[in-house]
Amino acid sequence: MLVLEDVRAGYGRTEVIHGVSLEVPADGVVAVMGHNGAGKTTLLRAAVGLVKTNSGKILFDGEDISSLRPSGRVRRGIAYVPQGQQSFPQLTTAENLQVVADGRTRGKELIGEMLDLFPALKDLLGRRAGLLSGGQRQQLAIARALITEPKMLILDEPTEGIQPSVVAEIEQTITSLTERGGLGVLLVEQHIGFALGAAQRYYVLESGRMTSSGAGGAGSEQAVREAMTI
Repeated sequence: MLVLEDVRAGYGRTEVIHGVSLEVPADGVVAVMGHNGAGKTTLLRAAVGLVKTNSGKILFDGEDISSLRPSGRVRRGIAYVPQGQQSFPQLTTAENLQVVADGRTRGKELIGEMLDLFPALKDLLGRRAGLLSGGQRQQLAIARALITEPKMLILDEPTEGIQPSVVAEIEQTITSLTERGGLGVLLVEQHIGFALGAAQRYYVLESGRMTSSGAGGAGSEQAVREAMTI
């Protein structure tokens, strides 16, 4: 579904990503892990078109989207949830969802589906997003992305600053969505247990280069920790 082939990217003359290749299947979760400063966020921003690639290819559904603007990639079916539980803080939870749903044929139905996926939001519809907890804002951010009915969901540090109970809920939601089919997930995550619990495959990024990869699952945790200490 989403394939990066020998991608090099960065900011101005500074190259941050050095020849990275990875593949995210249509119905699975792939996790990218690494220390702060490894280039994980830059990699995601390159995938969604917010950082220009210097060389290499980004393919989506077999189409080379390397030259497409972010809006074009969104239209192809890519949704991006950046770091920081982003929302419109002055709007209510309901208004944040409605802004994305407006103009969609299934808008009302999609909002209902998101409230079923994230039931904690049902009691918060009238509350301004800026007054929600970090975990609640993260669930809202993911729900907003899913209203666009993406084929590929890209998540940057979705568990950052979130209580363990909400981390478990987000993992369960991601798993259930991919099991339904029709959605791939590319996940950047520092929380190794969460990442490997959700992902079928992992990659370790260090200083902008892929240094290790393998199958996901709890049994891979030791190999990931060793790769991240090299």
